[in-house]
Amino acid sequence: MSRLRTGLLVVLGLLWLAPIYLLVVNAAKPVDGYDADSVWKPDGFALFANFGDAWSKAALGDTLMATTLYSVVAPVLAVLIGAAAGYAIVVLRLRRGFLWFVFIFGGTIFPLQMVLMPLFSGYASSGLYDTRVGMVIVYTAISVPFSAFVMRNFFTGIARSVFEAAVVDGGGLFRIFRSIYLPMAGSALAAIFILQATFVWNDLLLGLTLSQSESVRPIMPALTGLQSTYGGASLPTVLAGGLLVSLPTVILFLAAQRFFSRGLALGQF
Repeated sequence: MSRLRTGLLVVLGLLWLAPIYLLVVNAAKPVDGYDADSVWKPDGFALFANFGDAWSKAALGDTLMATTLYSVVAPVLAVLIGAAAGYAIVVLRLRRGFLWFVFIFGGTIFPLQMVLMPLFSGYASSGLYDTRVGMVIVYTAISVPFSAFVMRNFFTGIARSVFEAAVVDGGGLFRIFRSIYLPMAGSALAAIFILQATFVWNDLLLGLTLSQSESVRPIMPALTGLQSTYGGASLPTVLAGGLLVSLPTVILFLAAQRFFSRGLALGQF
């Protein structure tokens, strides 16, 4: 039985790795050596040359700073706002707290495509269109409901006596939140940050809709220029660009996997 299970896991692992293998092998092929009939076979190694070609043709350097800004600032703000909401609803026992939670989390009920047109109209009329501030605001707003959901679940698992003891010791509500509850929720906060940062980094739809200039547009919409009619990039260059822009999120997961695993358990996803 154990051998059968091991064999099944090996087969599933190979199936999961097959797309990654195809991506790396074909991204490493020379531009003039790519053949659609031999996608499974390695043929030369021009990965770094394709990296440079994708970087220059898609102007990824111009969008890297903006994307890094969105992927750091928006998740941090969302984590703090979500933690504050969970703290108010669970710990402070906010009046009609469950209705407030439903109101916050209700933003995830409707698909993003349904609100895209009114969102675009609102941004265009308010002067936030094609600005970094506008992108940070929309990414933060989209990330808050999930953060509030996880932090509400996390704070529910903390004994009420912790808050009562802190109040008896003379702690203010904000100080209790900052000095006790936030440190206790460190792993859950880290897990939420990683998930939301990955979402923002990989976003394509909002970047295409709410930005236009290269200094504001996120990196994924810029990468799509390689596949356009006027991009003129071959498939190895396109694949190399996709591999290149995915490396930061992979590195983030590998560097913080311990906090992510603990956060998944503590946050009760």
